[in-house]
Amino acid sequence: MTPDILFYLLLFMVALLYASVGHGGASGYLALMAFYALSPDTMRPTALVLNIFVSGTSFFQYYRGGHFRWRLFWPFALASIPAAFLGGMVSIDAGLYKKILGVLLLFAIARLTGVGIFRENETEKPQNLFLSLVVGLVIGLFSGMIGIGGGIILSPVILLLHWADMKKTAAVSALFILVNSVAGISGMFTQGIQFNTAMATMVMVALAGGLTGSYMGARKIGNRMLRNILAAVLLLAAVKLLLT
Repeated sequence: MTPDILFYLLLFMVALLYASVGHGGASGYLALMAFYALSPDTMRPTALVLNIFVSGTSFFQYYRGGHFRWRLFWPFALASIPAAFLGGMVSIDAGLYKKILGVLLLFAIARLTGVGIFRENETEKPQNLFLSLVVGLVIGLFSGMIGIGGGIILSPVILLLHWADMKKTAAVSALFILVNSVAGISGMFTQGIQFNTAMATMVMVALAGGLTGSYMGARKIGNRMLRNILAAVLLLAAVKLLLT
């Protein structure tokens, strides 16, 4: 199945919704491309390129809003960047690829709906440097292998540990996704890389969605309904990936 008008409409919505909460959208792009049965060889690098553009717009908007905290960000990035590069050099089985992605989407659902332990906590706790480095290392390696920026994993971890509120978490996640995506795709280049033939159109559509969504999120427009809609879409994708 090749990309059609519906594909691009859904791509725009995924970019918009993810960017509104400071994410790049790779997990959503991968789910969408999997639904359209695009080649797994092109899915990973294509998702990372889209991630770079969308997460870049998210970071810009949240940074302008004064939500970014360098002290919170750098330990994660220090460990994740080389790990993502190495992960990008690893190829995994297509069946396992789908199952891992399905599990990761469940993290995204929990993060976006704010259920259970992922609810935002008003009291921030001091960040643990060693634990931050370990988290960054693990997420970076996994991100490079799967073809995501890692924000869907990092965000719930930060919120779970109460190291930042929702807006600060979004700002840090956006830049984390950006640098991991660049590192991951750099690792892929060492092994040979293929992009979908519709890459240019995908980038333009995702960028438009990212600009719209990041503007909405950074300007503190209510995102509860957007998050719930996205969570429902991701749940459907996760079920499909885990059962097929």
